Amino acid sequence: MMSESRTPVSVDFWFDAVCPWTWLTSRWILEVQKIRPVSVTWHVMSLSVLNEGRMDELPPQNRELMDQAWAPARVLTAAEEEFGPRVLEPLYTALGTRYHPRQQDKTRATIEAALREVGLPERLAEAGESDAYDQALRQSHGEGIALVGQQVGSPIIAVPGPEGDDKTAFFGPVVTPSPTGEEAGRLWDGTLAVTSVSGFYEIKRGRTVGPIFD
Repeated sequence: MMSESRTPVSVDFWFDAVCPWTWLTSRWILEVQKIRPVSVTWHVMSLSVLNEGRMDELPPQNRELMDQAWAPARVLTAAEEEFGPRVLEPLYTALGTRYHPRQQDKTRATIEAALREVGLPERLAEAGESDAYDQALRQSHGEGIALVGQQVGSPIIAVPGPEGDDKTAFFGPVVTPSPTGEEAGRLWDGTLAVTSVSGFYEIKRGRTVGPIFD
């Protein structure tokens, strides 16, 4: 249980709604929020924006995903612009549940269903077919990428630096399935420990399984 005597750590979490690995990390950080003193602020980023100019290098299935990623990122941005940042987490959860555990199609109908679930107007789905919110989307995306560089993807997490001023930011962690309970807390503690070292950059091993949404 979160200690009431400690000031929560401010966590900024950038996400692309269509990324299955980001979904797993997002469910982990929500679990962490239950058992560690953290407060999460959500931000939209876009793998479509990140991969502009290098689409020809991607496999066909990834190119298709990048095309599909524009609409939910635009709708999330439109919802934030009109109703404020607090709508991002519930709308992302509604979208991500459909995209990932339920494996529903990434269509306007799916977006409209997610909007209905969280009590937002279905008309926001129109933003997915327009570039009207692209400037705001690119700004949010750019703020996250500026903290970590162009060589990474989604998600990006930022926490206060050791001196409490500059942010320490990182890509990931990439994990499956999402840890729960104290296992989630231990992963958070370890992540904070390694990223607090100024010269630390990477721990990695080859993936042996795909995303597990149980």
